[in-house]
Amino acid sequence: MNARLVIATIAMLLPLAASAETFRCGKWIITPDMTPAELTSKCGPPTTHDSKTEDIKARNRNYGLLIKTGETTTETWTYDRGSQAAPMVVTIVDGRIKSIERLEK
Repeated sequence: MNARLVIATIAMLLPLAASAETFRCGKWIITPDMTPAELTSKCGPPTTHDSKTEDIKARNRNYGLLIKTGETTTETWTYDRGSQAAPMVVTIVDGRIKSIERLEK
């Protein structure tokens, strides 16, 4: 009986966890599984768009010095959805959606 209660509780919480990472844009549900191109085609361009590129560094085995091994680009897209809905912030790292968060007003 106790296991049933645990399973029922988890089942009720799963939709809450999923809803934190999605938002509605017109008739579409936006999820992290989409590409930025799909997001733009369904929602249009973001209200604001910030981008930063940072070096990826690793220690050289022989000398222990940090050397540049690549770059990573992080973009932050904000969608203002009007006065009745909180803005949504989409974080894109190296061309893939990593997170979707509701911006508190």
